[in-house]
Amino acid sequence: MQETDLHDLSDDADYAASQLQGLASMMGSDSRTQNSASEPDGAEIVYMKDNVTIHPTQFASERISGRLKLIKQGSTLFMTWIPYKGQSSNAKLSEKDWNLYTIRAVPFTEVRSIRRHTPALGWQYIIVVLSSGLAYPPLYFYNGGVKEFLGSIKQHVFIVRSAEDANVFIVNDFQNPLQKTLSSLELPRAVSVVSEPSMSVSVGESPLNDNQERTDAGVHSETSRVSQYNVKQRQKGHDPARDLSIQVLEKFSLVTKFARETTSQLFRESHGNGFVAIERRSHNHSPLDSAQKASNIAEKVPDTIPIASDPLEVDKLTLVWGKPRQPPLGPEEWFTFLDSEGRVMDSKALRKRIFYGGLEHGLRKEAWAFVLGYHLYDSTYAERQYLRSIKKSEYETIKRQWQSISSEQANRFTKFRERKGLIEKDVVRTDRSLSFYDGEDNANVNLLRDILLTYSFYNFDLGYCQGMSDLLSPILFVMEDESESFWCFVALMERLGPNFNRDQNGMHSQLFALSKLVELLDSPLHNYFEQNDCLNYFFCFRWILIQLKREFEYEKTMRLWEVLWTHYLSEHLHLYVCVAILKRYRNRIMGEQMDFDTLLKFINELSGHIDLDSVLRDAEALCICAGENGAACIPPGTPPSLPVDDGLLYTQQDDVL
Repeated sequence: MQETDLHDLSDDADYAASQLQGLASMMGSDSRTQNSASEPDGAEIVYMKDNVTIHPTQFASERISGRLKLIKQGSTLFMTWIPYKGQSSNAKLSEKDWNLYTIRAVPFTEVRSIRRHTPALGWQYIIVVLSSGLAYPPLYFYNGGVKEFLGSIKQHVFIVRSAEDANVFIVNDFQNPLQKTLSSLELPRAVSVVSEPSMSVSVGESPLNDNQERTDAGVHSETSRVSQYNVKQRQKGHDPARDLSIQVLEKFSLVTKFARETTSQLFRESHGNGFVAIERRSHNHSPLDSAQKASNIAEKVPDTIPIASDPLEVDKLTLVWGKPRQPPLGPEEWFTFLDSEGRVMDSKALRKRIFYGGLEHGLRKEAWAFVLGYHLYDSTYAERQYLRSIKKSEYETIKRQWQSISSEQANRFTKFRERKGLIEKDVVRTDRSLSFYDGEDNANVNLLRDILLTYSFYNFDLGYCQGMSDLLSPILFVMEDESESFWCFVALMERLGPNFNRDQNGMHSQLFALSKLVELLDSPLHNYFEQNDCLNYFFCFRWILIQLKREFEYEKTMRLWEVLWTHYLSEHLHLYVCVAILKRYRNRIMGEQMDFDTLLKFINELSGHIDLDSVLRDAEALCICAGENGAACIPPGTPPSLPVDDGLLYTQQDDVL
């Protein structure tokens, strides 16, 4: 790709310096193998490329250039990427940052796939996905060379092009145990445990849909959205209101043994893998380390187990750091944040206020459009009204696309028939205990269906996945407008879409980050999970997938979501909420010696019994306490990973991941 498509780097000092350094290092060497003197004995450089660059943030100016190499030693091929010393355009980057992003000799036996991206504008780049599901940041090829890079790999390692995506190259065609395990699970639907009998479900009943992939986020905002997850729609039974699904618990039981034997081992291997960037980052020493490495869980005894003391007691944290929750923000106070033309004068102050108190329900229709990114904070009343009219027309155009499909066309349009059938079955099971969606032939249920069908055409690569109706339901309840609900849902899916993509790495990266946060903030509990084969954290799967929607009453769910959407303390506050809940029940979990199956059932039965305000205070305390070490536990690009309050609307991109 031509660099001038986006930037003219001819007067860029950093770029010129990196060019000179690359040329100097190459002088006197006409072949790639002549440079092997600096490599280990017996190693051969089979590919080398200078000015391969990563972008640690969404800002193009903050980049790190370096040298990419493929090194053959014996029968093993390794990849390295070493940044140029002192060549970052971001003066704030420290030596720790350089060490963080360095890729030191990762063997291709640990690589799952390589994704090639060729944007219409900008530079080609690749994303290397490890067998663990983690991914390195995108590597941009400023001077071309992706084709040669893949060609060199093909000469030494067996790679095949994915049948589903021509830009994905599978390395060694190994099956990811985590992916195999997750693909056999289904998101629990609400069933009435009082009126419905338990039904056994076979693991083989839930193959993944072939049509559900995630779109790419573009050249500079795609820091690592490699990770996304897709779940097949359950097609059994009517399930009105109750959260805990007996069927799904049985399905979890069917895969529990396999999950323990494979993914727990996978997580242990990830913890010891020196080549994974996030692991290097999370091993930074902190004042917490000495207090948290002291105690291991004692061996099990028949009835009781000694419980290690919590190095960070929740009650003390709450008293010290967790600020009291405030009353919800009301209309009178809301107008103090706006100028005469309707602009938000201090978006950070507004997000802070919503973070600590939430919103009165009558204000949500206006405020949610801001915190979701649909409306810009500096937009005026007139600009927002104009945007609504434009977006309504755009929505109607997209909606007509699927409405115009005749029965004859539908008979030859398999993907459309499948998606329409899944959506129609799913919406009649979504929040029907709420009067807004209650009753036969409910108009709001029909709106829910229409919006989801329209979204499946708007984002055809991702389509529809079970759980999306759960995320849309409160938005429609609040907005009470079809077009406005659709565009707010689009904005939300730009943040949470990775949860539903079929490669499942979005969920994996969040479960992995959760395990690292528990290790940092409650090492005895982490050790207990490790000794009881629970390190895969699948018991938190539902929490993360739909943002704890099933764990709280409807009103409290809306309060939780608007707090999370502010991204005030962290864009990953939902992970600290998960840690806070686990810490609150740690004594019971460890004292009753819960194994994976018991823990899964216990976690599901917590639904409706968690105090939201206390958990939010604890999550705030944990986030503050963890600080930079907590942020280091979360791989770059872990969902939701989009910038907020930067004047940009969350727009749909066209490149397929």
